[in-house]
Amino acid sequence: MSDFFSVETIFFTVPGFGYPMSYLEFFGVVTGAVAVWLSARANVWSWPLSLVGIVLSFFLFFQVQLYPDTFLQVFFFVTSLIGWWEWTHPAPREAGQKQELRITYTPRRVLLLASGGAAVATAALGALAQRLHTWLPLVFSKPSAFPYLDSFTTVLSIAATFLLMRKKVESWYVWLLADVVLTYVYFLKGIKFVGVEYGLFCAVAAYGAYHWTREFRSYQAVS
Repeated sequence: MSDFFSVETIFFTVPGFGYPMSYLEFFGVVTGAVAVWLSARANVWSWPLSLVGIVLSFFLFFQVQLYPDTFLQVFFFVTSLIGWWEWTHPAPREAGQKQELRITYTPRRVLLLASGGAAVATAALGALAQRLHTWLPLVFSKPSAFPYLDSFTTVLSIAATFLLMRKKVESWYVWLLADVVLTYVYFLKGIKFVGVEYGLFCAVAAYGAYHWTREFRSYQAVS
């Protein structure tokens, strides 16, 4: 079982490309992709499925020295549990026709404050990630890859997750920015199947923004 969680354990080689696909990368990508698609469809089952992908991604990112991404999976695991509860147990005034949380927009003032906080958090997390291998060499044996760029996408992902938990339309625009950058990072790190996945996530994020906006407008049509 431990071999399954090793990036060195190869599931198959992609025909025509000679790319060695590990069990960890393959199943992490597949479960994550299905979970994101379900989120774009505002389907509550996205949350439990995402938990599986999160665990697999934790082991994958640690082994390729994307440490901020590794820490992010712990956050994702906790917030997925909370998000699952939030969507299925909304307050009466926030419930939609399916008795699930309704889609809404975020006030502009909140978005501006969050943007400033994200810039500060990126700088702080990047500085930390850059020094992890010197402070804790027994745990982090190699330097962090792309400490500031990885920290930027980590902060964006945290913000997008909070917005997603509350079913805010803006979550998909934040995810789109994060996914574009992460597609670039994952290809550079050689985990190309994950890079392809995040390239597809860009399209899914655009679709999610469209679908959620349309559903929000449907509330107004009914009222």
